[in-house]
Amino acid sequence: MQLSTLAIYATAALIGGLIPGPTTLLALANGISGNWRVVLVGMCGAALSDMLVVAAVGAGLGALLMASATWFATVKWVGVAYLVWLAIQLWRSHPRDLSQVRIQSDLGARRVFLRSFGVALTNPKILLFFSAFLPQFVDTSMPLAPQYAVLAVVSAAVDIGVMTLYATGGVQAARLMTARGLKRLNRTCAVVMFSLAGGLALYRKTGH
Repeated sequence: MQLSTLAIYATAALIGGLIPGPTTLLALANGISGNWRVVLVGMCGAALSDMLVVAAVGAGLGALLMASATWFATVKWVGVAYLVWLAIQLWRSHPRDLSQVRIQSDLGARRVFLRSFGVALTNPKILLFFSAFLPQFVDTSMPLAPQYAVLAVVSAAVDIGVMTLYATGGVQAARLMTARGLKRLNRTCAVVMFSLAGGLALYRKTGH
């Protein structure tokens, strides 16, 4: 795989990643906690999910999901329910003013990891998107597995970079805003998350 091809893919992935989505909203919320350990654990969960999704595409699971209405509907509604649950958690959160007391996240590392990890794996749009997007950057005359492995690493790296930007914004917001302002920001993220759940619920394979 040529470096120019990787550069084009990384640029496209970066542009797509900057658009607010479930993983970036979680990174922002984790940043609001003021706890970089939570932020890093969340990033690891999201990065691992990226790599597994790319591996699934390489194994042909995206095409299987596209072909099976039952599997698609199952994964889609699990994803909708999961995003709604995350939105409720963000809405009900109670961040405190970081200028007065350092915020301690009430989420354990394992829970934070699984929350970020589960977002991509329960969203069929991501799998179908990669199924259509990744093959454009794969040279079929060369071994496929190494190429998908490289694309998986690049995808994870780009996602980590984007999540770092969002998490840093959350940390800065926590330093500059009052507890009430942080609560409003969390609830704004919750509304966006709920909207993403609604978009996924209305999503149809024919619209891909």
